[in-house]
Amino acid sequence: MLKSILIDNYVLIKHLEIDFHKGFSVITGETGAGKSIILGAMNLLFGQRSDTKSIRQGAERCTIEGHFDISSYNLEKFFSDNDIEMDASDTILRRDLSSNGKSRAFINDIPVTLAQLKELASKLIDIHSQHQNLALGTQSFQTDLVDAIANNSICKDEYLNVYTEYSSLKKELAALESQAATNSADLDYIRFQYDTLQQAKLVDGEQEELEEELEILEHAEEIKEQLYRASSLFDNDETGIIGDLKQALQALRQASKNYSGAEELAERTESALIEIKDIFSETDSAAESINFNPERLEQVNDRLDTIYTLEKKYKADSVADLIAIMEKYGKQLERVDSFDELIAELTKKINKAEKELKKSASELTATRKKAAVTIEKQISSMLVPLGIPNIQFKVDIQPKEVYDETGADDIRFMFSANKAVPVQELSAVASGGELSRVMLSVKSLLAGAKTLPTIIFDEIDTGVSGAIADKMAQMMQQMCADGHQVLAITHLPQIAACGDYHYKVYKEDDDDSTQTGIIKLNKEERITEIAQMMSGTTLSKAAIENAKSLIENNGR
Repeated sequence: MLKSILIDNYVLIKHLEIDFHKGFSVITGETGAGKSIILGAMNLLFGQRSDTKSIRQGAERCTIEGHFDISSYNLEKFFSDNDIEMDASDTILRRDLSSNGKSRAFINDIPVTLAQLKELASKLIDIHSQHQNLALGTQSFQTDLVDAIANNSICKDEYLNVYTEYSSLKKELAALESQAATNSADLDYIRFQYDTLQQAKLVDGEQEELEEELEILEHAEEIKEQLYRASSLFDNDETGIIGDLKQALQALRQASKNYSGAEELAERTESALIEIKDIFSETDSAAESINFNPERLEQVNDRLDTIYTLEKKYKADSVADLIAIMEKYGKQLERVDSFDELIAELTKKINKAEKELKKSASELTATRKKAAVTIEKQISSMLVPLGIPNIQFKVDIQPKEVYDETGADDIRFMFSANKAVPVQELSAVASGGELSRVMLSVKSLLAGAKTLPTIIFDEIDTGVSGAIADKMAQMMQQMCADGHQVLAITHLPQIAACGDYHYKVYKEDDDDSTQTGIIKLNKEERITEIAQMMSGTTLSKAAIENAKSLIENNGR
């Protein structure tokens, strides 16, 4: 139940705080007084998108805060799932808007996302705005109503899961078939590229080895000459490093007989002699092995030209890159060869999913057809006392050509207010007043089927008057008797006189600005307000008496 609402700096509202009560409350006020402004603020509190234009001129921020008693609504799971402390007797929803465009939402002073705020609000309150009368004619609204009365959320969820899987498989098949067609068209090109690279018999690392070998082959004579020169310096008939080291070693060994320090020097010289002999041997072997080979030089150049050409063609930096490209083409060829198999396997899965989809859709349709009977009967019974005695109301359910997220059903509300006139789509034939009465009946039906603690009607009485207005008021009173809190913004005195509580929205000017406010009327103020609704600003004694009579006749 909505206990109170606080609004600061919203459009024309500087500060407004009002308490609400159980039962049936009516809100009245002259056109332009600001009833829609208050409703707009409440919509923001319940998750509507914000706009800095909503902030009162000159203010830095606006705040809308609502207090609720949720002790009988079984909402513990929501608070537990969202890690929010629960206060059943005073749950607070708050929305803050800043002039810099930032918006923040809170539940019990805990920051929450707008989605979380909207989710909780949807469990606490239902706001009927005037544009919803038009929404009544849409298939989405009609389908949602049938599902709400059918109470088929589990069945809907099961269908949606099957439909999602089926749709995913269909998309996968379409992509696979498209890729198969594309790859088939490019098959010759792919095979040619793969064969070109495969015939090159590329080996990772060969480019570096060939480039090193080419450097040796191109400078073979010069390298051979320098190696021979080094070899002769190490050892020759006349002189050489090895011969000199041998003599030095002999001298140091001779000296060590009388000088212990020469022993270590001799060992180090011997080590050096061994290393030099090894270097000499390798140098001599290298000099013998390197020869100018024109035939091999040509082979290396040809192989490198092949590699360089392929790297340029495929924009690769190395042989490893070329090998990776070749493997990619190879996988594409393998995939082309396996497309038929993949498509056949996927088609089999789709056929199985389609059977499950039809079964699930059929079960969903059955729940809707059962609910349709209830809706037709109850809506018709409610519309008769609302001034449509010859009502014909039908929920027409036809199969769709293509399944979608909502199922296999094309649901349309069919309507006729006259005996001899066949039913047609509600949106095409119902007048504004008839739509208002159908919508009130729908809300009453929904209130009985769903947990709608608080229902706000924004001029649900548009297009009706007189005795019909009395019946609409009685229907709203019955909704309260069934345990709902109802707030009705109305312009009809017949409905205003039926409320348990009466609030008036007003506008007043001061030196600097115009402000909107709201007050709860006492008995005398209420009589005056209803009399003015009946006769205008000039109050007559007869209008006062009529207002008193209207209130007394409704037991208020």
